[in-house]
Amino acid sequence: MPTNGLHQVLKIQFGLLNDTDRYLTAESFGFKVNASAPSLKRKQTWVLEPDPGQGTAVLLRSSHLGRYLSAEEDGRVACEAERPGRDCRFLVLPQPDGRWVLQSEPHGRFFGGTEDRLSCFATAISPAELWTVHLAIHPQAHLLSVSRRRYVHLCLQEDEMAADGDVPWGVDALLTLIFQSRQYCLKTCDSRYLRSDGCLVWEPESRACYTLEFKAGKLAFKDCDGRYLAPVGPAGTLKAGRNTRPGKDELFDLEESHPQVVLVAANHRYVSVRQGVNVSANQDEELDHETFLMQIDQETKKCTFYSSTGGYWTLVTHGGIEATATEVSTDTMFELEWRGRRVALKASNGRYVCMKKNGQLAAISDFVGKDEEFILKLINRPILVLRGLDGFVCHRRGSNQLDTNRSVYDVFHLSFSDGAYQIRGRGGGFWYTGSHGSVCSDGERPEDFLFEFRERGRLAIRARSGKYLRGGASGLLRADADAPVGPALWEY
Repeated sequence: MPTNGLHQVLKIQFGLLNDTDRYLTAESFGFKVNASAPSLKRKQTWVLEPDPGQGTAVLLRSSHLGRYLSAEEDGRVACEAERPGRDCRFLVLPQPDGRWVLQSEPHGRFFGGTEDRLSCFATAISPAELWTVHLAIHPQAHLLSVSRRRYVHLCLQEDEMAADGDVPWGVDALLTLIFQSRQYCLKTCDSRYLRSDGCLVWEPESRACYTLEFKAGKLAFKDCDGRYLAPVGPAGTLKAGRNTRPGKDELFDLEESHPQVVLVAANHRYVSVRQGVNVSANQDEELDHETFLMQIDQETKKCTFYSSTGGYWTLVTHGGIEATATEVSTDTMFELEWRGRRVALKASNGRYVCMKKNGQLAAISDFVGKDEEFILKLINRPILVLRGLDGFVCHRRGSNQLDTNRSVYDVFHLSFSDGAYQIRGRGGGFWYTGSHGSVCSDGERPEDFLFEFRERGRLAIRARSGKYLRGGASGLLRADADAPVGPALWEY
């Protein structure tokens, strides 16, 4: 299977939360650091880098400034170094409860404090020197076992999660990381949680909560007994093993989860590659051969469709469309035109893709009619987490409205009908648009929203008024944007 960006390990970015629930912050002014921020945003985001000297020390780089945290011999700390020096080297000491202690390697002192009174001068560990790791990446991803090189997915027949997938195909390969009480849960696509004994449960009980550890850029999940999740046995069942230290078997990569879609043509049949290399609308059910991984090019905003048989859609002689390309090229790129509940595809020859009488797809049309329109359905986000420019979408406390600037997130449930999506939140209430563009989350009846996949990893959501949902200065979700740009684009 060619890569072409299909399997991209996510760069682990995170925030560090102190004992008073404030995040370590790197300020632009004076390159000072403090622990005053109540939420995780750009200034509170850090990246862990290995020490170039190949030792056990690590470097902490502010993803906001691109500079490194340093601690001098007298305990003064800053985030000013453009290149890492001796004072930038720290040791990460994981504690039994999963929190971190950061120790200056050259000076042996511990880093901590509150507000703007941070230093690296403590000779003993107190609560002020304890930091909780809070991932800053989008929490929906694929999980790859480092030792087995297999993807974790939900096995419904065995009622378990297993690391036995060659490719992360279909909805069962989607995992959502849920952050609560300073720990993480692994949530499956059917909204269950993985317990450390391998069972799937409906509530995030204590044995379904894990602390994160990093090792050489990989992730390990430690349970409440100090044991680590690992694939076990021939089937690769995911459960806590015997090891109390993470080795290769206990390490995982998080990979970006690209949208996987099905398309329905005007003949009400699914577009498929089941009968060979030709892309045709000739199937009555949606299975692997009818599922396509969709990637959007960041520069051109055009997209590719990758099939389960290992080929990209590509334009061939006389306008035909085949799933045979092994590399991305001009002929594998298609322009998306959003037409309400339908979408039209324009190929590299400047013509629209249509369904011919025999069901085969071909880019031979100069205009868009019924045969050039398709229903496009996102299948690998039955549960949805949205992040905008200012943070995640979350229910506002004591209100039926939604915040868009939170460092914690709510998980929403999606349903689909005739080209539109219905979004359901906490308590089963549906999203709907109220007066003056407000968006509420306690509706008894579903309202249709249109999803437009505009950029790589980002979509726009259009309300029935024709306006797009955006995050505003008030921090509330509103349906009043005229164009799908900036604050009207959502990472999903």
